[in-house]
Amino acid sequence: MIRKKKINVIDLFAGAGGLSVGAHEAGAKVVASLEFDPTACQTLRSNPEYHGVVIEGDVCKYSGESLRKLSGLKKSDPLVVVGGPPCQPFSKAAYWTESGMDAAFRRARSNGIDAERPAAPTEIKDDIRRDLVGEFWRAVVESNADGFVFENVPSIKHPRNRPIYEGLVQAAKDGGYEVTEVVANAATYGVAQARERVLVLGSRLRKPVRPSETHSLESEHPFLPKFITAGEAIKGFHLKKYFEPEEIITGRWAKHLEEVPPGGNYKTHTAWAGHPNPTFETETRFWNFLLKLSPERLSWTIAASPGPWTGPFHWNNRRLRIPEMAALQGFPRDYIVEGSRRERVRQMGNAVPVPLARVMIKAVLDSLE
Repeated sequence: MIRKKKINVIDLFAGAGGLSVGAHEAGAKVVASLEFDPTACQTLRSNPEYHGVVIEGDVCKYSGESLRKLSGLKKSDPLVVVGGPPCQPFSKAAYWTESGMDAAFRRARSNGIDAERPAAPTEIKDDIRRDLVGEFWRAVVESNADGFVFENVPSIKHPRNRPIYEGLVQAAKDGGYEVTEVVANAATYGVAQARERVLVLGSRLRKPVRPSETHSLESEHPFLPKFITAGEAIKGFHLKKYFEPEEIITGRWAKHLEEVPPGGNYKTHTAWAGHPNPTFETETRFWNFLLKLSPERLSWTIAASPGPWTGPFHWNNRRLRIPEMAALQGFPRDYIVEGSRRERVRQMGNAVPVPLARVMIKAVLDSLE
């Protein structure tokens, strides 16, 4: 579809800019990106063709009217607001780490005690970041947006988080938006990574059509091409010019990692896997401990704050390079990510996969034609 005039997009909680790049590729005009983190703002400014005016600040301090003004938009200019409020309060990891339940479970299992993993808590723990879902919606309303795209982790629909999610959906419907709810695996939209996300698509004109999947998770499919493998996605980044000193692995488990086959994890070193001199017992470590990519399979989800032995690692026994992480998230190969190694990993781990962003935003843009 050739659009007569590009629809404007403002990206809230922009981070490294996955939604902005997706909006750009979908044919929109990104007029502004708002982000609180200074380092992420440097990344946005280093890729100006995708992000419009970079507003460094707290979304809570900006009215919808001021966002339009800073973006150079008039009240009548068409606008779609996109954003993924910080997901940490809703993530699965939060369930197990809040009360130390998972640590107790793992200690029991490592001591040979037959323990059951406790159920996830249903009570809500205070976290100021939960309020940012409401701030996203406030910006949509105050800016009089024609449409919106909301993105978050699937566990936002967990019983203890569901009231926040359902409140957003109901507010959108009450506000006159046609709403489409989507739970998507990014791999089925051309991302070389198994990464599930919840998206809410809203339009004032007509109900957005859920985008058709473009890739299959099955090796053989009569209509869709096979998923993009990790090997295909990061092809070419093995060259010496992409070398990063931090990729070199030394320390306690370096030799153990070398023995893990592509696609495996610490369980290689257990009696369960038939190791002659097992170091670990199964289910006593997190599944991504010593986790290694396979070039023939999808990547696992890239973590924003990995520990020193948290994967996925490259099949060549090194840490992933930042351009490889960006490629696994679907960013352009020449995309610049600023900051220290830790800051760049965090940005990539928190990013919205670009191909997923593109198809979801395009669905809203199409609904406004």
